[in-house]
Amino acid sequence: MRELLTPKQVARAIQVSESSVKRWCDKGVIPTQYTAGGHRRIPVGGLLDFLRSSQHQLIRPEVLGLPATTGQSNRVIDRAAGQLTKALIHGDEEQTRQIVFDLFLAEHSISVICDQVLAKSLEEIGDLWKCGDAEVYQERLSCEFVLRLLHELRMLIFPPPSEAPIAIGGSVEGDQYNLATTMVELVLRDQKWNATSLGNNLPFSTLGAAIKQHRPRIFWISASHLADEAEFIKAYSQLYDEYGLDVAFVVGGRALDETVRQQMKYSAYCDNLQHVEAFAQTMHSPAEDSSIDT
Repeated sequence: MRELLTPKQVARAIQVSESSVKRWCDKGVIPTQYTAGGHRRIPVGGLLDFLRSSQHQLIRPEVLGLPATTGQSNRVIDRAAGQLTKALIHGDEEQTRQIVFDLFLAEHSISVICDQVLAKSLEEIGDLWKCGDAEVYQERLSCEFVLRLLHELRMLIFPPPSEAPIAIGGSVEGDQYNLATTMVELVLRDQKWNATSLGNNLPFSTLGAAIKQHRPRIFWISASHLADEAEFIKAYSQLYDEYGLDVAFVVGGRALDETVRQQMKYSAYCDNLQHVEAFAQTMHSPAEDSSIDT
């Protein structure tokens, strides 16, 4: 997928004149960057923000590197998870991309897409695998498809402003699951936070170093698996005691059952991505020194 577009490419994609696109750029209607030579370059995320808030439609999505029929299907969020499950089981990556991009263009939030479509579909595939109705490779390939799709969605979200508050997080040592923390990053970036997932399988010592260096307003932990529950609680408590007064700790994940949570202190426990979004909205205000190299 292209990250930056010329006015000519945008004009072809939405079937308007190039002069109209240039005029919108110069008036600030479409977010625009300028090269050293003064040439207009339009971030794909800025274009999609424009399309979602205007009457214009994406006529030729292939110009942007999207599936050719993107935006031409009327996706219903309640049916999309089942459609996605079928596409993933059959290894149809293009259909997978189209389903999700259709929902995004239809103005469904990233949190809803993640909760009600991506996570739900992956859960269904996991159940099929456990029951012997899907192969291991199908479950693993589905995760790979979704991870690639999340990285594409990141490109479609217009970057947060430079003064946006910082959020960082990840998964702790022994937790190899990368999808959940990537989804948290996307949801927060969609809410105009300067959010960065640090990845998975991270020792608490390096998480502490990241907090110390970047001074985030939100720090999240996504826990899908705990290698040692007692050691996790001990290390987490030490991290919270050091930084919890200055940073909002947000935690979630299937590994944090009620027994574990009762031994933890945090600013918010989130059952899903829509809860993350709601909590971020309560805290959203620019903070000083809000910059991180992403």
